[in-house]
Amino acid sequence: MERFVDAAPGVRLWAEGRGAADASPLLLIMGAQASGLGWPDELVDMLASRHRVIRYDHRDTGRSTWAFDQRPYPLGDLAEDALAVLDALDVEHAHIVGMSMGGMLAQLLIADHPGRLLSATLIGTSALSTVPYIQPDGTRTPPEELPGIAPRLLEMWSRPVADLGLEAELERRVEHWRVLGGDQLPFDAEYARALERKVIAHTGHYATGTAHARADASDLDRTERLARTAVPTLVISAPAEPVFPPPHPHHLAQAIQGARVVDIPGMGHALPPEVHAPLAAAILDHTTGALWRG
Repeated sequence: MERFVDAAPGVRLWAEGRGAADASPLLLIMGAQASGLGWPDELVDMLASRHRVIRYDHRDTGRSTWAFDQRPYPLGDLAEDALAVLDALDVEHAHIVGMSMGGMLAQLLIADHPGRLLSATLIGTSALSTVPYIQPDGTRTPPEELPGIAPRLLEMWSRPVADLGLEAELERRVEHWRVLGGDQLPFDAEYARALERKVIAHTGHYATGTAHARADASDLDRTERLARTAVPTLVISAPAEPVFPPPHPHHLAQAIQGARVVDIPGMGHALPPEVHAPLAAAILDHTTGALWRG
C-alpha cells in the first residue's frame, strides 16, 4: 500500500505499508537525507512477518515535497511529520524504529509524545541528553568528550558534490556506503549500487539533498524527559559504527530510563544483508516484550 500524506501546509510525504493490516503497527524512521527506501526490502519484510510496517520519505527526500529553500523548517518538525504519517494511516499507537537522525527524531517522540508509542528502537544515533556517560570504572565522561565521527567520513562529507552524471553519482554513493559500513563485515558494492539505483528511480532524480544538514537543530535537548520515560526502549550497539561509535549506545541507554542495549556483531552505520536477520530478531524480540508488558 502506497499513499501520500499531507503533513503540513505545502508538505506531502510518501508513505508505504507492508504486512497484515490488523497487525501491530511499526513505523520506520530513516536518517538524514535518506529516503524511506533506505530501509531494505528484505529487512522490512522480516519485520512485516509480525507487524504492519510503515516506512516513509522525510520531506526533502524521495517522493516527498522538496521545498526547504522556499520554506525552511527546524529539525524537530520532522518528528511531527512522523506523527502526521501515523495520523493519516489511522494509527493511534505504534512501535517506532529510528536510525541515525531518525534515532534522534525517535527520541523526540519518546520525550514529547510517549502516549503514542508502544516501544522504541534506536540505531546509530546519539543521546539528546546532557547526562555524562558513566564508564565501567565509574569515571564520568561528558557527552561532548565521547568519540566523534571517523576522520575519513568527515573528509568525505567536506567534499563538494558536483553533478558528473548518474554513474558518477552512483559511484560516490557506493563509496559512501563502504565507509559507513565500517571495517568488520565484507562490503558488497553491487548490493549498495542496486539499493541506490532503486532509491534514485523512486525519487525520480539523483540530486543530493542538503536540507536536513541546514535545518535548525537547536532546542533538541530532552535530558529530563528521557530520564523519566516509560516507553520501552532498545538501543542497538554497532561495534563498527563510524558516526556514533561505542560507547555512544551505552551512553544513550544510560540517558533513557529503562533502556537496554543489544549488540549486532560487525554492524556499522548501514544495513547490509548480513545484519538483517540479527537486527530483525532483536527488534521483534523487543516489540513482543513491549506488547506483553502492555
